[in-house]
Order: sequence, then C-alpha cells, then structure tokens
Amino acid sequence: MNSETKLPDACTDMRDVRAGVDATDRELMELLDRRFGYMRAAARIKQERGAVRDEARKDAVITNARADAEKRGLPADRLEGIWNDLVETSIAYEMIEWDRLRAG
Repeated sequence: MNSETKLPDACTDMRDVRAGVDATDRELMELLDRRFGYMRAAARIKQERGAVRDEARKDAVITNARADAEKRGLPADRLEGIWNDLVETSIAYEMIEWDRLRAG
C-alpha cells in the first residue's frame, strides 16, 4: 500500500475503499508472484515428477489457511475453497515447470 491508501477503519467514502481494495489486490498479486516463484523452485529441486503432488502437504496448507481464517473471523468455508483452488493451481503450475525444466 502506498502512503495515500487508507486502512479500512480510516476510510470515509467509497473512493477510499476502492483505492484500498485496488492497492490490496496489487499486493496480493505480488504475493502470488512470490508464491509461484516457490513453485518454480520446487520444480527445480524435486527430482521426481511424482513428488510434485503431496496430498499430506496440500491438506496441511489448507487446514492452516482455514484455521487462520477462523481466528481472524473471516469466512473460513469460502476461504478454504479458495485455498484448495490456489493449491491445485500451484500443483498444476509446478507440474508444467517440472516438465519444462526437463524437456531439454
């Protein structure tokens, strides 16, 4: 967020709210870019393609996200679904990267 973007409790009109949402969306995209960078790193590090899908790790990530959402008073059911989609998208991306790195 830039210095002109107000935190939610400081918003006084919808222009403030929309600016905050837009700034937050840009921050989320930066974080997703970093997250997918870790998927590229995992694809580089993992020696076997079968290691890309790790159901135990997937379950742990989603469980942790749900617990964090519940602690924050956020809609945990919906966020759990979003995290499932995020993890599945990450796995698919990592598979593509794994294949690309070894296509030689």
